[in-house]
Amino acid sequence: MLIVKKFGGSSVANKERIFNVANRIADEYKKGNQVVVVLSAMGDTTDELLEKAYEINPDAPKREMDMLLACGEQTSVALMAMALSSMGIPAISLNAFQVAMHTSSKYSNARFKRIDTERINNELEARKVVIVTGFQGINKYDDLTTLGRGGSDTTAVALAAALRADACEIYTDVEGVYTADPRVVPKAHKIKEISYDEMLELATLGAKVLHNRSVELAKKYGVDLIVRSSLNNAEGTTVKEVASVESMLVSGVAVDKDAARIAIIGLKNEPGIAFKVFDLLAKHNINVDVILQSIGRDDTKDISFTVDQTQAKEAVALLKENKERLTIQKIEEDETVAKLSIVGAGMQSNAGVAAKMFEALYGVGVNIRMIATSEIRITVLIDIENVEVAMKAVHAAFLED
Repeated sequence: MLIVKKFGGSSVANKERIFNVANRIADEYKKGNQVVVVLSAMGDTTDELLEKAYEINPDAPKREMDMLLACGEQTSVALMAMALSSMGIPAISLNAFQVAMHTSSKYSNARFKRIDTERINNELEARKVVIVTGFQGINKYDDLTTLGRGGSDTTAVALAAALRADACEIYTDVEGVYTADPRVVPKAHKIKEISYDEMLELATLGAKVLHNRSVELAKKYGVDLIVRSSLNNAEGTTVKEVASVESMLVSGVAVDKDAARIAIIGLKNEPGIAFKVFDLLAKHNINVDVILQSIGRDDTKDISFTVDQTQAKEAVALLKENKERLTIQKIEEDETVAKLSIVGAGMQSNAGVAAKMFEALYGVGVNIRMIATSEIRITVLIDIENVEVAMKAVHAAFLED
């Protein structure tokens, strides 16, 4: 069997944890399996590198940031190869150039185009454990690129797809995917199986256990994912096309505290205005989520929407630059909000889910500011100060006996 294993930064944060991971890899290798390992940077290395960069230049070019941040993963893979070597396990570390892992040219948020597998296959045939840098690739200019936060998950899935691996295991510091963040909701419990669509919604809406792009890739190429703990041997959560949890109305509750609400007020109430607004944002790669349009006075209308906080300033600046063309009278920005979502395939065939969610929030005095829905999710915008009480109340309504 060919198995791809990905370990996050906390799993390789120090010498003890590096050897803990090395032992797990060695056990797999001794079973006769071919093993490809993807690693993140050790512990807080990425944050420390970011801090150093900001000390030198708070507005550093993204190309240079990628050059800097790629150092973290290269350190991890080299140390892991050394650890395995000390245990008598033949291993080799490879970076994005050596593989090679081709991406688009968008620095800090690149996407995979293709992965050359010849080097990895040659090393596997030589019975070596191959340890690959996560989070990074190379573009057409032969520059290093990074994939954004959580990009090592995407690296592992992309490798599993390219190599046609038999399994792709994502190791983290939790035992799997939970119905909510167990640090906030003590009664949250681990999910045995979850569908790609449900996991993609949860990941996109704030669940940190998997990078949403990795789930997209897994669904596209039919790669079953297993999310499990690097600290023990507990069974994890399997993410696959169809999960056997049809009886569950809601699979999980997610919160995104990194949202910002933007309101554009006094737009002309005429065809094409909404298109002009969102086309402008789309052309600058600004992702919009929850949208609410309301009729104002004097033949005007207001549109409110949410974006990620990291894109809020850019979105507001763009709207101000085009204020006259878009007929905007006023722009408001609010970063004191959060998105609370419930996700579940069972919602498609059950009435009254929204009412039950709203009742739970009403019961703890939480006001809803905006609402968005799809077939398998309901998202509400609330004040960030109410996140914990709201999350507990909604989880209790749907996922506790």
